[in-house]
Amino acid sequence: MLSANGLTVRQPATGRTLLSGVSFEAAPGESVAIVGESGSGKSLTVRALLGLLPSGLESSGEVRIGGHRVDGDPRTSRRLRGGTVSLLMQDPFTLLNPLRKAGRQIADGLPPGAGREAEVARLLAEVGLGAEVAGRYPFQLSGGMRQRVGLAAALAAGPRILVADEPTTALDATTQREVLALIRRVQRARDMTFLLITHDLRVAFSMCDRVVVMYAGRVVEVGTAAELRAEPRHPYTRALLAAEPPADRRLAVLPSVPGSVPAHDAVAGRCGFADRCAYAEDRCRAGTPELRAGTSDLPAGTSEPPAGTPGLHAGASEPRGGGRLSACVRAGELPAAPPAPPAVTAPVPAPVPAPVRASAAPVLDVRDLRKTYRGATGPALAGVGLTVAPGEIVAVVGESGSGKTTLARCVTGLERPDSGTILLGGEDCSDYTRMSRRAVRRARRTVQMIFQDPYSTLNPARTVRATLKEALEADGRPPDVAGLLELVGLDPALAAMRPAGLSGGERQRVAIARAVAGEPRLLVCDEPVSALDVSVQAQVLTLLAGLRERLSMGLLFITHDLAVVRQLADRLYVLRAGECVESGEVARVLDDPSHAYTRELLASVPDGSRAWP
Repeated sequence: MLSANGLTVRQPATGRTLLSGVSFEAAPGESVAIVGESGSGKSLTVRALLGLLPSGLESSGEVRIGGHRVDGDPRTSRRLRGGTVSLLMQDPFTLLNPLRKAGRQIADGLPPGAGREAEVARLLAEVGLGAEVAGRYPFQLSGGMRQRVGLAAALAAGPRILVADEPTTALDATTQREVLALIRRVQRARDMTFLLITHDLRVAFSMCDRVVVMYAGRVVEVGTAAELRAEPRHPYTRALLAAEPPADRRLAVLPSVPGSVPAHDAVAGRCGFADRCAYAEDRCRAGTPELRAGTSDLPAGTSEPPAGTPGLHAGASEPRGGGRLSACVRAGELPAAPPAPPAVTAPVPAPVPAPVRASAAPVLDVRDLRKTYRGATGPALAGVGLTVAPGEIVAVVGESGSGKTTLARCVTGLERPDSGTILLGGEDCSDYTRMSRRAVRRARRTVQMIFQDPYSTLNPARTVRATLKEALEADGRPPDVAGLLELVGLDPALAAMRPAGLSGGERQRVAIARAVAGEPRLLVCDEPVSALDVSVQAQVLTLLAGLRERLSMGLLFITHDLAVVRQLADRLYVLRAGECVESGEVARVLDDPSHAYTRELLASVPDGSRAWP
């Protein structure tokens, strides 16, 4: 139903190659995931498949959709889009037109004529929504509801192939599970081919039959979900698996892949992963390793794949179909995957002792906080209370609409609570509008915030140096931008860059540097790693853990990821519909939850060990 053979994408103006020889296929009714870090070429592959490449890029190679060859034929590609193949985009907050009601956006994919309203209602019911949602605007819907409306719109024309590009990145665990399980049910009911683009291997294993692993614009490994989960053969696949934080135990050190994905041209003619690989040898850096099948795929007594081995093109240049291939010359020679790091109870990173917190006065003390938005059916916060001690990391979890972000905005003065008390360093900061200017300045020095999307919180027109210099001077500190960048593990040379020239992880580190420039006593982190791939996420979490120890900051960590909570936090508060339903030490709450809602959140964490329904 969907196949690529030698798909290559180039930028003629610069002579750069962005994708090289990408090959895979998806059979009717099959679900296939394309996995890799940011910059590996996943989304670019989808754009090339669907004929949606940005201007200035051109593709070559063979692409077939629904049995039709579409490469070099934009008219056929346009005709098939929306009908034979449909695309579900990444961000539920931006995939819908904010000025149009949901029903009209779904109806765009239906043929003109009578009965469209009934068909819209049927599609909404298929994705688990009531007919009344058709009359609502996107801002009136939760993230999960928006993604369901987007799915209904994608299904409107009855596609035979559904392509989903990171469809649940910004969603909480329970909503993520519901949306992905819904996609899985609809795919099976309609017998559609499903292509999932994701950086989350656990989601890929839980959702898909086969997995294609990409790195630096090339396919490095292909296999069934069960095979790659049990025996990954390429060092890059193993590194991605190791970087997934477990939700059932705490690690002494969060493993991550050092560095970032290089441009394809930067590693042309040699192993692209060699500079980051623990198994690399000189021969890996000197040339392109020969592709070979793993030894378990070969006949007894042979060391090279015979002609016609499944998964090999003529000339054995790329993995394709269902074959088990690795682009590593040492496939079959690599030692078994390293054992999981030991579980610990000390904060991450373990070598740094945690500060004494028991006798310290809390840097944040929230008491009976209440907030109801105009027109809402219920309160956003209904008597929430919590404390954060100096040097302590306190996590707040809950699904969308539970009140997590409202709590963070009230603590930082971006929202005014209806009632309750917020003490920052012992000073009442419940209502910034009633505080003196001097008191507001003290509060701003006490608490700073890191937002979810680092790109939208940094001025795209300003350099890193200008952004950080302003933050330092506002607090009356010497403008030591280089020292601040080194504090967050960045090269001082990046000071001359603008946000567009940085990776996602680098942008988030700049945002963290700006937040800690004045050495606040409390750092509020609102989903700071939810949009990052697993390796960069591990680096940022380790950075935050190290900063809290070095600067004795308290962290209020807002997240929906319980695996992140397990690795980072000391204590945990679980919010549901504005109320705190459970709290306590992280190990106690996650190992022995007392509330049914906490147990539901834990059950929603994908572990890749079983397929979702």
